[in-house]
Amino acid sequence: YSPGLTINNIKQVINETIETNILRKPAPTRLRELIRQIRACRTAAEERAVVNTECAYIRSTFRETDCIWKCRNMAKLLYIHMLGYPAHFGQVECLKLAASAKYTDKRIGYLGAMLLLDERTDVHVLLTNCLKNDLNSPTQFVVGTALCTLAAIASPEMARDLCNDVERLIVSTNAFLRKKAILCAFRFVRRVPELMEDYLPKCEVFLADKNHGILIATITLITEMCEQSGPVLRYFKSIIPTLVRMLKSLTVTGYSPEHLVSGVSDPFLQVKILRLLRVLGHGDATQSEIMNDVLAQVATSTETSKNAGNAILYETVLTIMNVESENSLRVLAVNILGRFLLNNDKNIRFIGLLTLVKTVHKDMTAVQRHRITILECLSDGDPSIQRCAMELSFTLINTQNIEMVVRELLRYLESTDAEMKALCSSKIVLAAETYSPSIRWHLDVLLRILTIAGNNIRDDVISSTIQLISNSPQHEQRFITDKMWEAIMNMNQLENRQPLVQVAVWTIGEYGESGGFDEFELIEHYRQLLWAPQLSITTKQYILVSLAKISVRINGCTPEIQNIINAFRVHMNIDLQQRANEFSQLFTNYKHLRTSLLEKMPKLKLSELTTSEYNADFASGESSEGEQQQQEEPVPAPEPSNQDILLDLLGDCFSSDGNGNNALAVVPVTQPAAPQSYLQTSFNQTGLSTINNYNNNGPMAPGTDSFLDLLGLAAANQTQPSQQQTIDYTPATATIPAIEVYHKDDIHIRFLVHPQQTTVHDREAPSTTPARITVQTTNGSQATIEKFLFQAAVPKAFVLTLREPSGTVMPPGGTIMQDLLIARQTGQSGGAASGLRMKVRFSYEVENYSMMEQIDVNEFPSGFLR
Repeated sequence: YSPGLTINNIKQVINETIETNILRKPAPTRLRELIRQIRACRTAAEERAVVNTECAYIRSTFRETDCIWKCRNMAKLLYIHMLGYPAHFGQVECLKLAASAKYTDKRIGYLGAMLLLDERTDVHVLLTNCLKNDLNSPTQFVVGTALCTLAAIASPEMARDLCNDVERLIVSTNAFLRKKAILCAFRFVRRVPELMEDYLPKCEVFLADKNHGILIATITLITEMCEQSGPVLRYFKSIIPTLVRMLKSLTVTGYSPEHLVSGVSDPFLQVKILRLLRVLGHGDATQSEIMNDVLAQVATSTETSKNAGNAILYETVLTIMNVESENSLRVLAVNILGRFLLNNDKNIRFIGLLTLVKTVHKDMTAVQRHRITILECLSDGDPSIQRCAMELSFTLINTQNIEMVVRELLRYLESTDAEMKALCSSKIVLAAETYSPSIRWHLDVLLRILTIAGNNIRDDVISSTIQLISNSPQHEQRFITDKMWEAIMNMNQLENRQPLVQVAVWTIGEYGESGGFDEFELIEHYRQLLWAPQLSITTKQYILVSLAKISVRINGCTPEIQNIINAFRVHMNIDLQQRANEFSQLFTNYKHLRTSLLEKMPKLKLSELTTSEYNADFASGESSEGEQQQQEEPVPAPEPSNQDILLDLLGDCFSSDGNGNNALAVVPVTQPAAPQSYLQTSFNQTGLSTINNYNNNGPMAPGTDSFLDLLGLAAANQTQPSQQQTIDYTPATATIPAIEVYHKDDIHIRFLVHPQQTTVHDREAPSTTPARITVQTTNGSQATIEKFLFQAAVPKAFVLTLREPSGTVMPPGGTIMQDLLIARQTGQSGGAASGLRMKVRFSYEVENYSMMEQIDVNEFPSGFLR
């Protein structure tokens, strides 16, 4: 008691407090009002102004120590953060609110921590002590909030520090806390896999719990552990009968109103069980047999009128397709997906198509029954559904349905966007090459693709069309020449169909004498095309060469053609100028050579990579009876020409087996752990080795010199000194022979040929020990290269194994390393005639543009794998 503290003084203190904290500082805007203000903004500038004003006010309140509105301001800041605006200045305030004694403040603080903090911020570590205190709180809601936060943002350090507290809560008698603790353990196992051994015995006990929340959490934890560890997967195979009984009870027996969702008994638990069964039964026929009956029961008795039932059916289909299920069960799964395609909901139709794309290889016959429905999806208004339907349609093409499927795909090609036109047109070309019923149909399809797709096609369509025309019979060449002439004469906007113009003028230039058109009209139309400013230089190059060839195909129009060519001798483009000058010389000084130089091109050899590797995407597992008969009939082998020796030598390395597969080695696109670990396993532990005097001066078979001349290796072989071969592994002065494979467009590919550990006596017989080649790819451009894929193929006399690459993304200046192991097959004869050849293809994406290159690598060291 103070004698000086009178009633008047007390009134004065109260009035000053009210005036300071309430009257002068009005309450901040509520979250509801802020949402209304932001939604009322008509432009992005108005929205930014409202957000900036509110953020400035929130910052000012954070600086005050006695503000009573921090909880409300933090809620508004979190909403602003979800709109995409920066809110990092509220991270420390989240920690303060989480450490508050009031549960309302603690709840908002932990929510802010989950949204604003991550493992890359130092503030994240400061939350560990607060979480530890709250995990030991006597209030279950505080403990539950801490567990939710820990399960959302736990780092490896947090998991190791707090694993004992979570393990204590897992065995708690409180079901509310036990469920959250199990989900927190799921996060710990994902971040620190070595902690999973602490939870293995507890999970089996939790599966007998009656609480569905605990069952869902436990199955989620078991699924994660099985996906991460093979031994754990084998450990939990014993629980499959328990899971089957649980799923059967949910499907058939019992009525639990608290777990009923749209007439389906606990769809969340059913989905979790199906996912775990899919993991446990993959590749195990014995365990898959146990679950076949219950999968059929779920597939036939689940209600399909609601999304909950469709979700269960979707998981059931994935489980059936991923385990070793019976054939009838796979047919049932495909029929379920077919019903999805008839659903009015676009999302369900998309899911059905996407699942069919992933599982079509499991049962092609069952999917073929829904071909009509799939083709109808091409006309859907949703672009995602159209794309999935297009991809699925190409997998269904065979010799019986190609005409109908291609007709629908061409109709789809007319309405799709530019990007999809390029992809769709290329795939139609490849499908037509594989399953074309006749040459005329094939030519007609290619002409329609060139007309419909316009400039939105890839270069492979142009080359494929030219190759087909070159290899067609004479009457078909006459037919397509007339068709091409009609196309470029009667069609407008040829600048938007330049690939069509290129193929047309090439065809007319080669086979113009068989066309039924007026010569002077042809020359005049060529003149208009050459001087059209909209046509590209590449198209004009085609036209100029075609014009020169027409001069020897059609008589009487040579002077007009010569005048047109002379006009291009002063063209601004140096390539067109050079072509015009060279052709002009053929009309004047070298007219006696013009006929022979401009004669018809020989038949173009079809690309073996196109006819096998590309077409493997469309090849079915079983060939038709007609195709089998053709394979059995002996075909006399034509005598190879000198210019085709190399292609003939490698002709067998791209042949397909009975399953439609080919010998092209494709590396799976997987991301390795780290480049450092790759380098440790890529090179031997003794360091980089060097090979000295690597040659072979033994007796050569007849014809060896001519064979080496073909590869340019004869000179190198003759200049090597005749010495005994020695292999010197000296890490200090190690060098590896390198082969320059490709250097173009700032992409540099080298083969580092590692020496073989062999002796002179071993070289008398063919080497069966694998040799190692390291492929070094360097990005010399200023752009990032993504999805890099390296592929290679060798003759059947060799066995090629491609190791995983060090990565698939190359930043500017970056490098990707990859090992190739090559060995000669046992029983194959040595000698120069069976030397190593290799076809190499690589693809990548740069700035959302796909690139692909194919090259031949022949200049291996003369004694390599002999």
